[in-house]
Amino acid sequence: MPIQIGDNIPEVNIKRIGEGFETIDTHAFFEGKKMVLFSVPGAFTPTCSEKHLPGFIEHFDAFRDKGIGVACMSVNDAFVMKAWAASQNAPAGMEILADGNGDFARALGLEMDASGYGMGTRSKRFALYAENGVVKLLEVEAPGEFRVSSAEHMLSLLG
Repeated sequence: MPIQIGDNIPEVNIKRIGEGFETIDTHAFFEGKKMVLFSVPGAFTPTCSEKHLPGFIEHFDAFRDKGIGVACMSVNDAFVMKAWAASQNAPAGMEILADGNGDFARALGLEMDASGYGMGTRSKRFALYAENGVVKLLEVEAPGEFRVSSAEHMLSLLG
């Protein structure tokens, strides 16, 4: 069953991309923070690279002005996520997370089978807002859609 509003973020180890790579526990990552986490099916894929991540980059300061951090996640390895963030000029302070084996996507119940596209198991396209590790908003896209997980839509919900 997918994660629901009011649920705690499940505890999984993921890779945080910075100067290097850091393994971080999701409970520690979300603890004491207001955070928007958006997930894309794949780094360097068309919608993810042309719309999803660029929208959050464009509106990054609007989230920060509300005291909300922004994290981007994909089921890709840490090296790919680091290269993608650099190629997209992700701002300092935007969290880039690699869910290399899809453990976090699976724990959230938001994994999808993209093997028909040669991509294996990936994360659905979604955005969530959590306070201190508790999900307050959750927007999951229908297959092939890009609307409700956009930066603009999340900002509109956060007021």
